[in-house]
Amino acid sequence: MGLFLLDYGAGNVQSLANTLQTLGHSFKWITSPSDFDDATCLIFPGVGAFQTAVDGLASRGFLEPLRDYIISGRPYFGICIGMQVLFQSSTEGASAPGLSIIPSKIDVFSNEDKTVPHMGWNSVHLLDPHHKADEGLDETLYYYFVHSYRVTYNPEREPNTAPWVHSVTQYGQEVFIATVHKDNVFGCQFHPEKSGDAGLRLLDAWLREPTFAQSQSQSTTRNPFPPRPKDGFTKRIIACMDVRANDQGDLVVTKGDQYDVREKATTTTANLPDGTSSPLTASVAGAVRNLGKPVALAARYYAAGADELALLNITSFRHSPLRDQPMLAVVRAAAATVYVPLTIGGGIRDTIDPDGTPRSALEVAGAYFRAGADKVSIGSEAVYAVERLRRATTAAAAAIAPAAGGSDGSSAIEAIARAYGRQAVVVSIDPKRVYVQDGSTYDGPRKDELMIGSGEEEGKAWWYQCTVSGGREARDLSVVELARGVETLGAGEILLNSIDRDGTGRGFDFHLVNLVRRNVRIPVVASSGAGNVQHFVDVFKKTDVEAALAAGIFHRGEVRIDEVKEALIEAGISARTTKTRPSSYKA
Repeated sequence: MGLFLLDYGAGNVQSLANTLQTLGHSFKWITSPSDFDDATCLIFPGVGAFQTAVDGLASRGFLEPLRDYIISGRPYFGICIGMQVLFQSSTEGASAPGLSIIPSKIDVFSNEDKTVPHMGWNSVHLLDPHHKADEGLDETLYYYFVHSYRVTYNPEREPNTAPWVHSVTQYGQEVFIATVHKDNVFGCQFHPEKSGDAGLRLLDAWLREPTFAQSQSQSTTRNPFPPRPKDGFTKRIIACMDVRANDQGDLVVTKGDQYDVREKATTTTANLPDGTSSPLTASVAGAVRNLGKPVALAARYYAAGADELALLNITSFRHSPLRDQPMLAVVRAAAATVYVPLTIGGGIRDTIDPDGTPRSALEVAGAYFRAGADKVSIGSEAVYAVERLRRATTAAAAAIAPAAGGSDGSSAIEAIARAYGRQAVVVSIDPKRVYVQDGSTYDGPRKDELMIGSGEEEGKAWWYQCTVSGGREARDLSVVELARGVETLGAGEILLNSIDRDGTGRGFDFHLVNLVRRNVRIPVVASSGAGNVQHFVDVFKKTDVEAALAAGIFHRGEVRIDEVKEALIEAGISARTTKTRPSSYKA
């Protein structure tokens, strides 16, 4: 008897387990259909795609026991997919019906006025704020959402669904259901386990309610909630940690200057026995820059108010991604101490272990998710996938091949997006400038992407070429071609780096950021070049990106995250601050 967690076999459920342990709540896992009979409270931390979740529940024999549990009147808390399965169906998985406990259907967001997925921190609006059953929600705080599908709030069109609605959120001009609460059922579209102290407060409040109180709620008439001129969506500040092995084999956080992570080489001159100097000199490579331990830095940035964290493995794996236990241990340890989203990159590709065992990118991603990652970042493999996509499309258009063109569905992006949802897939792009001699007469294949400089760059013209292998190899692919391609394949977010600006402190490359932002409808994270607080203000003022990322200036203490947030708010840019965060919850 007691609290049970339901895991259908996909996604990051470890983070919720870590959160409950931090809050002091013991629990057991549902491992067989009979475990539902022993549960007096049940949390379903669903992560991933609707169809995968329903199929996973059915294949384990959990679907009907779950329905019976909820109907029995025992307390149920559904998170994200755990809430969505309560509804009739979703266009994300048309062949997989939901539990039909709530009489509504789930559909995809419109991307006409915003990017999709809805990825980031947003506010909630309680429909009955005077009622006791706010379950720890606070309209002055922000919660982390990451989803492409939602249930629109429309009490006039769907009066039978309206009594279930506890709170709503606005994204763009769409108002959707953020939480449901009726009788024994509570569900939220956002992730409380990734919503910092605000999320801890919500979980703790629900779990500390007596079982009887958890099974009771008043149902009141729900009035329309027309969209407001501006939603509560905030800009994100992401702290990135490039992780690699130093010369002693320890994993450290490092930072490169235009992707070079070693200290400057030293040159020595040999002294001959007669006291003269030898004409021969030797250049000794500098040590890998060590800016700290990844887990300690992750905890520091979480406490400082970072909206997300990224751990990118930029070194070669000792054996293979799945056998690189030190990196997996770093992910587990970081996920146990931070309660905001964690992106992991490095080695997300099809590989073969030293013993000949093949490992798919989906399997590698799954290991990271089970260790505590929320998203995985794909780099070079995304470039190769888009090159294959373009070749197939070109061949089909030229009638060289009988296929209809497009992808065969085998890329890492597609495989992971099918299983976990596109919101779980980030593509990291490493472009560099290619200058042309005369921009006014250039008539090359990238003329539609040509940038014309002004000010200190007056007279210069260039386009952006994509690279692989950490920027060491250029490919015949432009940044726009890559960005559009990964969106087509199913990526949910683009991490946009700049080899030219990396480590320079000159600010973000607005030409590059705006170029990509105009050509895709998925979120974009601006990276590379930040040197001071004003650079973050500028990138949000001069571009429409959803997030900005920095590394070295945070590691070296040159800029603090709270300084960035304060500057954004002072400039009229919506940002999540830490000043209103409750101090009574461990973080």
